Amino acid sequence: MKNTRAIAAAGFVMAASLGSAWDVGAQAKNPVVGTWILVSQDTTRPDGTKVQGYGPDPKGLLVFTDNGYYSLHICRKGRANFASGSREKGTPEEYQAAVHGCNPHWGRYTVAGDSIAFSIEDAMYPNWSGLKQDRKYRVEGDQLRYFVPAGSTGGTAELVWRRAK
Repeated sequence: MKNTRAIAAAGFVMAASLGSAWDVGAQAKNPVVGTWILVSQDTTRPDGTKVQGYGPDPKGLLVFTDNGYYSLHICRKGRANFASGSREKGTPEEYQAAVHGCNPHWGRYTVAGDSIAFSIEDAMYPNWSGLKQDRKYRVEGDQLRYFVPAGSTGGTAELVWRRAK
């Protein structure tokens, strides 16, 4: 019985090691694969002024799987709770602040050259559901940067992510 447990434990350790090796291999082929933590989101307007759409210390998580799925979440730090304590009983102002303060979307992605194409399956902002959005990107060490045309404000947003460890 002890030998069976030892063999099972060794098999588990070996499988876990191979899983890590496969993940490293996926990253070598596709440098965005993995989990990323938001560092900053800054928009440069056409007149050169900079704004931080999610405040000075936004929070975010971006996951790219090796089989082509992604999930992206960005929120303003310190968003106020709903006074009612229920997400179904917010005031119009609370709902507006909640929507303005977060930007989650998810779906499929592809990487080609210096572009990531997000094929958005669904999003908090429903106008994005079903859209494809291309972003120029670069990975330098443990940082991922990509650039977004800033629709309503004009200019370009730069998002900087750090690889989660």
